[in-house]
Amino acid sequence: MQIQTRYSYEKRWTLTSEEDLLKIIAEEVGDADVKGTLTYIKEAIKGGKEMSVGSCKFRKNRDEKE
Repeated sequence: MQIQTRYSYEKRWTLTSEEDLLKIIAEEVGDADVKGTLTYIKEAIKGGKEMSVGSCKFRKNRDEKE
């Protein structure tokens, strides 16, 4: 699954690699389980919803073919 991110101060969604997703989550949640948080985000956005973690929003890539 491809994931797009957008910080609260940005207007455009950006396609983000898994490595960068882990960095973003680490910045936003600190010492929490980063990989577990990413797994939770993936599960939550699978149906097309957006999810916020700190000042960053995550969503499934809308251009991706299923």
